[in-house]
Order: sequence, then C-alpha cells, then structure tokens
Amino acid sequence: MTQSVAFIGLGAMGYRMAAHLPKYFEKVLVWNRNFSKAEQHAAEYGTTAVELSQAVQADIIFSCLPTSDDVEKLIEGVEIKSGSIWIDCTSGVPDAARRLVEKLKVQNVDFLDAPVSGQTVGAENATLTFMVGGDVDAFERAYPAMAALGKLIQHVGEPGAGFAVKAINNMLLAVNLWSVTEGFSTLKAHGVNLDAALNCVNASSGKSFVTENIFPQRVLSREFPVTFGLPLLAKDTGIALDLVKDAKLPAPLLALTQSLIQTANLTAEPNSDFSAAAKLYESWSKITLK
Repeated sequence: MTQSVAFIGLGAMGYRMAAHLPKYFEKVLVWNRNFSKAEQHAAEYGTTAVELSQAVQADIIFSCLPTSDDVEKLIEGVEIKSGSIWIDCTSGVPDAARRLVEKLKVQNVDFLDAPVSGQTVGAENATLTFMVGGDVDAFERAYPAMAALGKLIQHVGEPGAGFAVKAINNMLLAVNLWSVTEGFSTLKAHGVNLDAALNCVNASSGKSFVTENIFPQRVLSREFPVTFGLPLLAKDTGIALDLVKDAKLPAPLLALTQSLIQTANLTAEPNSDFSAAAKLYESWSKITLK
C-alpha cells in the first residue's frame, strides 16, 4: 500500500488536484516555490506543507509545473526516495521525459509523463483525463493515485508519449478555437444571432468542446476567465509543431495555427486566458464576438 503521496507545484491546477488526495491517502505532503501557498493548502485541506527535500521522500510524487525545464532543474537538486514513482503532470516536452526516465533510473525511481486535460473544473471535480507515457508496471502501481484525481487514466505508450498526446490535443484545441472565431465572425458580419447560431451548431456536426463550452462561457460572455494561460497554449502548440517536424510530416494547418497563437500571445494583455486568442482576430476584423 502507498503510505505517502506528495504534490509539488500548487498552481491553478495543482492546488485543486492535491486537495483530493487526503480523501484516499493517510499522508499527503505539499510543496510550492511560494511556500505560503503550501501552508495555505495545508490549512484548507489537511495536507502537510514540507520542504522540497521532504516531499521527494514520498512513495508517489506528483509534479505540476509550467515547463519541463522547471521540472528538470528541480529534480537536479534533490535526492529522491528509492523505489518511488514520479508522476509529472506538466504539459512537457517528450525528450525531457526520456531524459528523466534514464536519469531517475539510476536512483531506482520510475518516471511517468502524465499530463492532464480538463482545465480547472476537471481538477476541482477530480474528472481529469490523464495521458500517461512510461513503464507499464510503474503505471499500474501509480494508477490508484492518479485515479483519485481523474476519470480517464490512459496509458498511451513509451516515455514521452503522454507529453506528445497532450501537445497534439492542445494544438487541436487551438485549431478549433481559431476556426470557430473566424466562422462566428463571418456569421456576425452577416447579421446572424450568435447565440442562436451556437444552438444550431451544438446540435449539428460542427459542435466541439470549443462551441459547447469555451465560446459561450468565455468569448461570447466577454469574461475570458484565466484558467489556462495563453502563454501555456503557445508553448504547447510549439511542442506539437516540433513533433511534426521531427516526424518530417507536412502540416500546413498546424504550422499556421501555431504562428497565429504565438502572435496572439505576443499581442495579448499580460495574464490572458488562452481563449483571449480570439481577440487577435477581432482586432483584424473589427468585429466583437458577443
């Protein structure tokens, strides 16, 4: 039985994810670079705020940081418990996962790249999707801990495969967000009621997560709540395009979308939600989607 679980990185996702662990595990340790955030989490959810050196002595170690570079630098400076499993929920780089698998193998530590999808509402409700790359035996041993946080826990392949699936998933999100923005701007230019059009699309073949959730709740409402930052989507589309290039495949649509998202990120207000990419097209078309 796993006696202890640690969660490293208490951002918008990690803070909510770690909150579920005390329901299933006796000892739950939390650490954050801003340590007051860990102390706040402990007071709110009954976890234990500890130093990083203590957190990495848990049997199962979750991390959820902005980039793979952050994770690699953090791991470089600590001695991790032998026999533990490190589950990295960062939206990371496949090559980094492969490096960390080899590096941690020397310490008798298994590493799983296990990015998640479902946004903050999924983290809040423990309904996230885990896309996991790495050793199958380690995946099976770590499954109960991930199942405490998610609804679909899917092993997708060798080390790096989880990060690859997440990058392509987010690229597809970006493609859909941009195409819906163009399409609905066209409809508004022709005097169509956008709410009514959305009802039709969502009962037809053009529906998607973007039309069912992102557009009505963020864009048409003009709220753009920050739950997944535009810089992070720009990072993920870049990872996805690198994967395409590595495979030596033609991908004109993905390349164009990556360029558009990068442009939106460079021109957006600081701390913008990913859905605010729609504002770039609005600035070109002079049409506000509401």
